[in-house]
Amino acid sequence: MNGGLLVAGTTSDAGKSVVTAGICRWLVRQGVKVAPFKAQNMSLNSFVTREGAEIGRAQAMQAQACRVEPTALMNPVLLKPGGEQSSQVVLLGKPVGEMSARGYHGGRQQRLLGTVLDCLAELRGTYDAVICEGAGSPAEINLRRTDIVNMGIARGAGLPVLVVGDIDRGGVFASFFGTVALLSPEDQALVAGFLVNKFRGDVSLLEPGLEMLHGLTGRRAYGVLPFRHGLGIDEEDGLRVSLRGTVRESVVAPPVGEDVLRVAVCAVPLMSNFTDVDALAAEPGVVVRFVDRPEELADADLVIVPGTRGTVRALRWLRERGLADAIARRAAEGRPVLGICGGFQLLGEHIEDEVESRAGHVDGLGLLPVRVRFAREKTLTRPVGEALGERVEGYEIHHGVAEVLGGDAFLDGCRVGRTWGTHWHGSLESDGFRRAFLREVAAAAGRRFAPAPDTSFAALREEQLDRLGDLIEQHADTDALWRLIESGAPQGLPFIPPGAPA
Repeated sequence: MNGGLLVAGTTSDAGKSVVTAGICRWLVRQGVKVAPFKAQNMSLNSFVTREGAEIGRAQAMQAQACRVEPTALMNPVLLKPGGEQSSQVVLLGKPVGEMSARGYHGGRQQRLLGTVLDCLAELRGTYDAVICEGAGSPAEINLRRTDIVNMGIARGAGLPVLVVGDIDRGGVFASFFGTVALLSPEDQALVAGFLVNKFRGDVSLLEPGLEMLHGLTGRRAYGVLPFRHGLGIDEEDGLRVSLRGTVRESVVAPPVGEDVLRVAVCAVPLMSNFTDVDALAAEPGVVVRFVDRPEELADADLVIVPGTRGTVRALRWLRERGLADAIARRAAEGRPVLGICGGFQLLGEHIEDEVESRAGHVDGLGLLPVRVRFAREKTLTRPVGEALGERVEGYEIHHGVAEVLGGDAFLDGCRVGRTWGTHWHGSLESDGFRRAFLREVAAAAGRRFAPAPDTSFAALREEQLDRLGDLIEQHADTDALWRLIESGAPQGLPFIPPGAPA
């Protein structure tokens, strides 16, 4: 078998990432050796592979769904926004420079098509099947000429395309029809059919519409996935806790101790890897929320300043909003504060930045004896260490190089009193360390909180991926999906006018 499929969507956030992960988990259960692929990803949530390559976290989680180690081949192009008009371009896991949107779409993107097709071909030569994820919509007609992630990759590799639509938003039939009708005849020939996502209610009420859509387009529906809480994997961007935080509307385990623990995460600009707090939200009795006002820190037992693609910009934002003063007061009172990556850097004494913001010398908050200098080379590592008597694993993604001048050792950073700082993303996913850290926070906050002794973040992730696989197995036409992956788009699919503009 040398199969493949492109999972496209009528819109961003239609469910492409979770459907891709679900198909991957379903296939691997069938004994298929499968890999994920996304030619180009735009995200501030990234991950470091074992070989030291930076890729989108969604593709890392999809690799976990496949039960394989993630590699740079699975996400050859990663764009990390640095503002409204520019992004850092990460190619095959390494940054190659900053580029404006106009410059990227004006020529650079199209020149990368050969690279991404080579990566896909290498994966297809290694695995039985490769499940690809598109980006945005395949019918973005203004970008089709330079497209390398939707129909460009489908055409280049001869992949069948499954279009996912979020019916919870409404207008799904118009979105399905319009998506096909805005594609060229050559692109339309690869669009095999549709998958309805997030349906609530009686499916029999939807069936007449699916039959009419089939009559109008000659393309069938491959399944109707019901709405389920808590099925998001690590997101590309957004202000949402992507694991337990998404199930707050459903059943949440009660706290083990007598009190809950409240965690406030400062929603800094260009926030990166906010998934670091997922492991906290997975703990029974831990309430995580994102905040942007100083008064929202008042009742927090722990304040986290997360990673950011713009450390100096985030520092300015904290000061403008009064959050910097509120954090400083907390630290002076011995109330817990944790800075991660960019958040760690701005807790230091000063920052020398001629790379990211080019602001030169900037005073930090002065809460930790640390000086930061931004280097042109990006640190991309997977460190292992010990803190609070527990083994810790993490990953580092940063240009800032920290010189620690005092305090007590804490991972690669330091702590002073109840203020901690580290560059290590993902450290809170180490269960023993997370529990030890939460016990310290609870003691400092005077809370009668106790972490659950048996919470396994890795097991919760596996459980979530299995739920995605169940969703595909139970609600998609898996026989038809298998044929599509194995044999490609059906022959003779009709052209739907008007097609793409000339």
